[in-house]
Amino acid sequence: MKIRVGFGYDVHQLGEGEELWIGGIKVEHTKGSIGHSDGDVLIHAICDALLGAANKRDIGFHFPDTDAELKGIDSKVLLKKTVEIVQGAGYEIGNVDSTIALERPKLKNLIPEMQITLANVMGIEIDDIAIKATTTEKLGFVGQQAGIAAYATVLIERTK
Repeated sequence: MKIRVGFGYDVHQLGEGEELWIGGIKVEHTKGSIGHSDGDVLIHAICDALLGAANKRDIGFHFPDTDAELKGIDSKVLLKKTVEIVQGAGYEIGNVDSTIALERPKLKNLIPEMQITLANVMGIEIDDIAIKATTTEKLGFVGQQAGIAAYATVLIERTK
């Protein structure tokens, strides 16, 4: 069996009056992600990790922020298309391990809903998606609540 590992990272600026989407769910907060799509950093990091593991470039290559048709798109659509690219290359997802860096709001009670949402989109078991949340102890752009970051590592397995 051939396995591959991929790593993804994404960051978005936070702004007043924007919606905050993380892990495919809307999170109530006074600030939200500024982005070409819905700005879901967790999904974007997972997409980059999957594409990297399959050696299929990155999210910006497949879904450029210069494409007007992608303006405001639900990132779950991008994740679904990314899974199709990975499967088309002959791989299945083994697991996802991810971390969200955000000072506020606290996310621990929302993580199970994110896992369910992402599992449904990716067609994998909830148990195969780990999501952790952390702060940066008020340090840097995350700590100053100017932005949000997410990291993801994935394992994919050759099916063909």
